[in-house]
Amino acid sequence: MNIQDSIDRLKAGNQRFVADKLDGKLQNSERRDALTGGQQPYAIVLSCADSRVVPELAFDTGLGELFVVRVAGNVANTSSMASIEYAVAHCGSKVIVVLGHQSCGAVTAAVSGGDNGYNLNHLLAHITPAINASGEGASVTDVVKKNAEMTAQELCNRSSIIGKAVASGDVKIVPAYYNLDSGMVDFL
Repeated sequence: MNIQDSIDRLKAGNQRFVADKLDGKLQNSERRDALTGGQQPYAIVLSCADSRVVPELAFDTGLGELFVVRVAGNVANTSSMASIEYAVAHCGSKVIVVLGHQSCGAVTAAVSGGDNGYNLNHLLAHITPAINASGEGASVTDVVKKNAEMTAQELCNRSSIIGKAVASGDVKIVPAYYNLDSGMVDFL
C-alpha cells in the first residue's frame, strides 16, 4: 500500500465511523493468529491519551493496521518519538498522523498555565511553542491544530530516522484534528 492509499483508507474508515457503519473486520481469532509472526501497520497515529479519542475506532481499523502511540497532548517527546521511529524503521508504515482533538485537556492546561507539578509541567512545555505560534488570545482549538502541525514538523526535525524517511518520500506526516462531537477527522 502506498502513501495515498494509506491516507485514503484512513479517510474511508473515518467516514464509516462517522456514519455509524463500522465494518468490524480483522478483529477475530483468525486475525490474531495471522499477526503472531509480526506486524505491518499501514499507518502510525500519534494521538492524545484522552479516553474519548480512540484511533482504531475513529478510522475503523482492525488488529495490526495501526501503530498507535498515545500521550497527553499528542506531544513528540523522546519516548513517543522512539516508538514512532521503531514503526518507521521496522514495520514499514508509510503514514504518520499527528492527531489533535477538540477540547484537549492537555492543551487547555498548557494555555491556562500555572504549576501542575514536575511531570505534567514537563509534558505541557512541549505545547508551549504552539501557544506562542498561535498568538495572543488564540482559542484552545487553534492551539490544538497548531500543536498537531508543529509536532508533525518536530518529528522530522528531531529524528533522523523519521526525517530521512520523509525526505526520501517513503513516509508522509499528516497533522489532523478529531472532532469529539461528530467523530470526523479533519486532515490539516
